[in-house]
Amino acid sequence: MASISIKNMNISYNKGKSYVLKDMNLEIKDGEFCVFLGPSGCGKSTAMYSVAGLLHPTQGEIYFGDTLMTAVNEKGKDKVFIPPQERNIAMVFQEYALYPNMTVRKNLSFALETKKAPKAEIEKRVTAMSKMLGLDELLDRKPAQLSGGQRQRVALGRALVRDPQVFLLDEPLGNLDAKLRDQVRYELKKIQTQLGITTVYVTHDQTEAMTMADHIVLLNGGNIMQEGTPDDLYNRPNCMFVASFVGTPQINMINCKVEKGPNGLLFVSPEMILDVPSDIEESVNNYVGREVVLGLRPSELLMVPDGKGQINGDVESVEPLGDGFIVYFNVNGKMIVSKIAGGNTKIGNKLSVNIEPGKMHVFDAQTEKRIN
Repeated sequence: MASISIKNMNISYNKGKSYVLKDMNLEIKDGEFCVFLGPSGCGKSTAMYSVAGLLHPTQGEIYFGDTLMTAVNEKGKDKVFIPPQERNIAMVFQEYALYPNMTVRKNLSFALETKKAPKAEIEKRVTAMSKMLGLDELLDRKPAQLSGGQRQRVALGRALVRDPQVFLLDEPLGNLDAKLRDQVRYELKKIQTQLGITTVYVTHDQTEAMTMADHIVLLNGGNIMQEGTPDDLYNRPNCMFVASFVGTPQINMINCKVEKGPNGLLFVSPEMILDVPSDIEESVNNYVGREVVLGLRPSELLMVPDGKGQINGDVESVEPLGDGFIVYFNVNGKMIVSKIAGGNTKIGNKLSVNIEPGKMHVFDAQTEKRIN
């Protein structure tokens, strides 16, 4: 297996007038499950294809462990370029791309056969992989006789049976329904953990990223906005984009002004007035008289008896979740979303919530960077 290092990588298709990726520097540890996350057009697939050797960067270096795979100088000339077939990688795409005229067994063994691996070794690997993926009863079927989830497992097995040093997946669950997506997501993470393969996974779905990743790289406009563990991005977003992109339902954003009150600092907006907690008062003190944006995650708003909360409003919509509710409530014209575990509420009722201690996210209104 191998770690992956990306150094000063730029990719431009119009001679530097604009960049698909700009000054990308990234370290992916050996055996890590790294997710490239972001909206369409952010550069996440481009970055992965560069790691695979399917794209030539405009500038930069890519290493697998200590081995230099790609090196392009400032003039866009390749100093080193190892072709994809020599990088010992395996890729899985959204489209399964199975050979329709071959059985599952043949699909699994084909790459090993083309490398002229010994028959005993091929049989051993195919047997072990089919057992791991639950494909034993499907080995003699052809792709047309399989469900979507079964086809995706065959595609995963075909890639993994080669024992690659790097595993690359480009939105592999996109064609599956919700139930199958959950099942394959669990199986994929379990297999990756068992095998310890360094994995790069591309998706726009933040739920996939949060549930599978050891390391998330969130991109936007060709730039890395933040990287770290799922917990880092959820609990300590470094800017408003990260806070808004990660988390379901989306974070509430409230434009406020920091003002001095009789007993301390206040967040003052047209809709509400909130005390600045003592644990962030020092960070916010430099913003007295200035605009900030207060981020409140729906799951961190805790229901309290009517009229006794920090935020009070009228319920306008309720989405039952079985074990709780997503509640949309109007606070003097501002719609706030709360995710309530248990309890009960109805449209037309009043709702009062307190903010969970230590869970206020405060951003500079001009730079959109986190300040607390």
